[in-house]
Amino acid sequence: MIFAVPLAWLQLTYEKSRLLVAIAGITFAVVLMFLQLGFRDALFNSAIRLQSNLVGDLVMISPQSTNLVGMRNFSQRRLYQALGMKEVASVNPLYIGIGAWKIKEDPAGQTRNILVLGANPDAKVFKMPGSISNIDRVKTQDVVLFDRASRAEFGPIVGECGTLALKSQFNDEAFVCNHLVSREVANRKLTVGGLFELGASFAADGAMITSDTNFLRIFDNRRAGLINVGLVNLKPDASPYEAMRNFILSQPSDKVVLPREKLQPDGKRIRSLFQEKIGADGKITSEEDKNKVVISKSDLTVEDLKKTEDAAIDDTRILTIQGYIDFEKGYWQKSTAIGFIFTLGTVMGFIVGIVIVYQILYTDVSDHLAEYATLKAMGYGNLYLAQVVIQEAFALSILGFIPGLGISFFLYNLTKNATLLPLYIWDKAIPVMLLTIVMCVISGAISLRKVQSADPAEIFG
Repeated sequence: MIFAVPLAWLQLTYEKSRLLVAIAGITFAVVLMFLQLGFRDALFNSAIRLQSNLVGDLVMISPQSTNLVGMRNFSQRRLYQALGMKEVASVNPLYIGIGAWKIKEDPAGQTRNILVLGANPDAKVFKMPGSISNIDRVKTQDVVLFDRASRAEFGPIVGECGTLALKSQFNDEAFVCNHLVSREVANRKLTVGGLFELGASFAADGAMITSDTNFLRIFDNRRAGLINVGLVNLKPDASPYEAMRNFILSQPSDKVVLPREKLQPDGKRIRSLFQEKIGADGKITSEEDKNKVVISKSDLTVEDLKKTEDAAIDDTRILTIQGYIDFEKGYWQKSTAIGFIFTLGTVMGFIVGIVIVYQILYTDVSDHLAEYATLKAMGYGNLYLAQVVIQEAFALSILGFIPGLGISFFLYNLTKNATLLPLYIWDKAIPVMLLTIVMCVISGAISLRKVQSADPAEIFG
């Protein structure tokens, strides 16, 4: 019966100007939610680009490392200890550093930080497009591969290479440097011998790959053997969690530190790390210790490692590839304010939408209070009138979402071309649409109080 006469639609379209204002307000809220969610996901996706393109089953890093550009050194002897385990097929060290790229086009000699990756070119540790076909070029002294998706501030490297435009279809020809390009990085003259594709992130605006030998030439203050990441390749049928546990058992320390997020302390087998490290003054030695638990290595099980995919013992932290991805993502999500800010922006957009829709619906109900009272006098109950208001709210959510999706699609492409960040809208379309519907229904539910207060006796008495 509620759909026999489209009462909700007639009320919405009765005043066209009010309807347009409502749609504009909801569209603004939709665009705000799309942008905040898009920027947040772009942050996380760009942050894990490198981790997702490394060849390996397990990763070793220093327990003091915080994120990609905060990787501390540790001895590669730990990495080669793993080579003696029955599950391990090969190991590969990786050097990571930040170098000052001198911008040739800047007359003032300005520099810009660039991510530098150094690895044995015969090891083939990278999966990025272009890195596999061009990696042999870095065997030559002072030759590097340049990330063609780096920010434009590094200069027209792709153009000087005489390579296809960035938007062209990626094939081997798109990564060949036909004309060698020279630049100065960390006060050393380097030659761009080829290109690859990684992309900018919030941590680094550009990247380049070279051999481990060239890396140590660029960073002459670094010692050979002090690496940043160790990649462990397992044999085909080997379990990464069994390999992790066997490596931990081979270490001298008895205590294993794991993330607390998926392992809650029980006071016996699993203990809070900060409780074991309280100083003599009764204060916690480190705030970071609150997020960790400790287990005796004899009590550590494979199931524990399956839950965490991350464990630290002595001076080594060993993770699965997924654990390494979660490690980087967790830094930006929990240790910086950026993830919180984007999430807060999404919540604010949701709240703004609720307020806008509530004001529209409340005004509409107030202006038609006599009509609602008439319907009550005719025998229609509060449930029927509530359905009318909720229908109005639902219709507004769809009418506001459609233009919001179109505007957001345009802004995504605009931002993606300007920043080279991985912004994709379609995986957010359904969540934002559901948020928009919930937002409008909540507003409708709040405005129902005015409908229920419509008393025929008071209005017509």
